[in-house]
Amino acid sequence: MLKPTPPIDRSGDQEPQITTVRSLFESEETGLLRYAFSIVGRRAVAEEIVQEVFLQLHQRWDQIDAPQAWLFRSVRNRVYNHLRNHRREVFSHGQTDEPSDAEGEDLPEALLERMEAMAKLREMLGELDEVDRQLVTLKYFEGLKYKEISERTGLSVGNVGYRLHHILKELAHRLRSLGIDEDS
Repeated sequence: MLKPTPPIDRSGDQEPQITTVRSLFESEETGLLRYAFSIVGRRAVAEEIVQEVFLQLHQRWDQIDAPQAWLFRSVRNRVYNHLRNHRREVFSHGQTDEPSDAEGEDLPEALLERMEAMAKLREMLGELDEVDRQLVTLKYFEGLKYKEISERTGLSVGNVGYRLHHILKELAHRLRSLGIDEDS
């Protein structure tokens, strides 16, 4: 059983605020998860790293003067240790044994570019009309075949294929015009 976290009194604050590991966890967990995920690119790994850092914070609570800064620094260090230790793992759809560049240094930047491209694509999907958005969802998120989509929507199989082809073509054109290509 873990011992309760001792509160700390921050001198110099206008109103004394008592900080605990629990309050830090509640206020900082989401930001730390996003930060770790933006670098490592895998949600499970990011969650594991953040959990380990909070456990370490709990164990060293009395020794740490600036816990919020310590948390971000510790997460950053653990993420980079993970990347270094797992350099040969693949995070892209290429499925090779090599990282995205010879040294693996561009992996975080490439990941951020990919996340930005995905966010823009989600935004564009949100701008589609209801039927087109439903077609894309059924095909690419639910993995249905044209015939199954046809049965659900009442459109002919040929119409489903035609519309999906033109939807994807238009989305690709719009992404390219923003400087986002298939490598992003």
